[in-house]
Amino acid sequence: MGMEQEIIKRYNQLESERGTWESHWIEIADRVLPRYSDTMYQSNGQITKGSKRTNKALDSTPALALERFAAAMESMLTPRTQKWHRLTPSDPYLAADHGVSLWFEQATDVLFRQRYAPKANYASQQHEVYMGLGAFGTGIMFVDSHDKGGLRYQATDLRELLFDLNHQGIVDTSYRKFSLTARQMQQRVDVGRWDSLPDSISKSIKDHPDKTFEIIHCVRPREEVNTMRLDAKGKPFASYYIAVEAAHMLGEGGFDVFPYQVSRYVTGPGEKYGRSPAMMVLPSIKVLNEQKKTMLTQGHRAVAPVLLSHDDGIVDTFSMQPGAMNPGGVSAEGRALVHALPVGNLAAGQELMDMERQVINDGFLVSLFQILVETPAMTATEVLERAREKGALLSPTMGRQQSEMLGPMIEREVDVLLKQGLLPPMPDLLIEAKGEFDIQYDSPLSRSQRAEEASGWLRTLEAAIAYANTTQDLAVLDQFDTDVIYKQLAEINAVPPSWMRSPEAVKGLREDRAQQQQQQQMIEAAPAAAGVMKALQ
Repeated sequence: MGMEQEIIKRYNQLESERGTWESHWIEIADRVLPRYSDTMYQSNGQITKGSKRTNKALDSTPALALERFAAAMESMLTPRTQKWHRLTPSDPYLAADHGVSLWFEQATDVLFRQRYAPKANYASQQHEVYMGLGAFGTGIMFVDSHDKGGLRYQATDLRELLFDLNHQGIVDTSYRKFSLTARQMQQRVDVGRWDSLPDSISKSIKDHPDKTFEIIHCVRPREEVNTMRLDAKGKPFASYYIAVEAAHMLGEGGFDVFPYQVSRYVTGPGEKYGRSPAMMVLPSIKVLNEQKKTMLTQGHRAVAPVLLSHDDGIVDTFSMQPGAMNPGGVSAEGRALVHALPVGNLAAGQELMDMERQVINDGFLVSLFQILVETPAMTATEVLERAREKGALLSPTMGRQQSEMLGPMIEREVDVLLKQGLLPPMPDLLIEAKGEFDIQYDSPLSRSQRAEEASGWLRTLEAAIAYANTTQDLAVLDQFDTDVIYKQLAEINAVPPSWMRSPEAVKGLREDRAQQQQQQQMIEAAPAAAGVMKALQ
């Protein structure tokens, strides 16, 4: 069995294992993410583009809650308007070097510029990842190099990707099946991404350029890595593109860093695929749909009620047209002979629907985000306390996204930019350390989680100052190393290293200040000394 057949066979095995999940995802798509409903999984592979896909979603609350969930995730983790992370050296010794710190600041600036460049398409794709995370429990991002340099991002549809875990539970293997036209496949050959096309596809380029063909992209660890090789086959992750119909190897390459970032919202014991907020509140979504059906029917009856009349041979069929005359509707005494059929308690039905809507909003964290955002004017202490609460409530939910999605994505980005020569030259100290770095998250969520550090320091300082003022003993303040404290506070508040003076500059300023103070003391003491000398004469 050749490499091509082996990859196709393994793909089919993983696909068959996922059947239970697929039915669950279709149900979610029908009710929560309608634009995926016809494209999620189709046995015949035929998709009707542009068709209406909201037939099964009678109430818009789940869809709106999902949109708010994705927006809140972005605002808390990856806000577009601020730098939500920094690169820092792994070695504490290097962190104390001002030149190394400046390099990491410059590298971070380049990374954000490339990430949010129009050609990169990051912002929109990250939003799609959060949408998939909230609906299906699994979000996937593919980070690639742009043909013209820089980065290119693609949110991968869950229906396209099969993945596997290593012994540590980390995603290290992926099989993605997608479709390209014959023209698009030829373009990939033209830019050097693929080696060749099979004859069956080459013939279609001229006569049927829009005909689509299925491709499998397999990325998996190499069993044996030859570190002496400098080409793609010397990379720790092997990459294969297979034309399924012809079982033809389109191209073989490799990656130093796994290019697919797969994030799960939560996982059940022994499960690979994630579970989502939509799955947790699916019973309420179904109940809300049924309640909406009932309320629509009863509301119609309330607006255009069913009429009850006495069959006395006088009352004929009533006309409901404006201005119509209906003889026989009242008795000679003016008593109504026609009555409306009672439709039940609409207010109770509305209350039941509101209860289910609240459950859905709670499941998608909409209620929590609203509470955190809708805050009145608060004191500095109250702000810190609210920030601490926010971090405590959201960290179990969103901390996983930093470890499974954002961290691996940043490592992949740095790898691509280094190979393209878009990052500034490394200092010698950093080269000796093999360029190892850590990621310091500065998103609103991360700052909320670290707010307790700043809050604890401020409370301790306030207590120390109060004690010093009471006892008139300033010795208690000698316990604090202010240089260390303010460096930590600057780091917590994401102050750029370029805003801070180097240790050498700080030392020089303090020496100058001490010298000036000494000279001032000598000037002030000069008259007294002159008086003493005069008295001795």
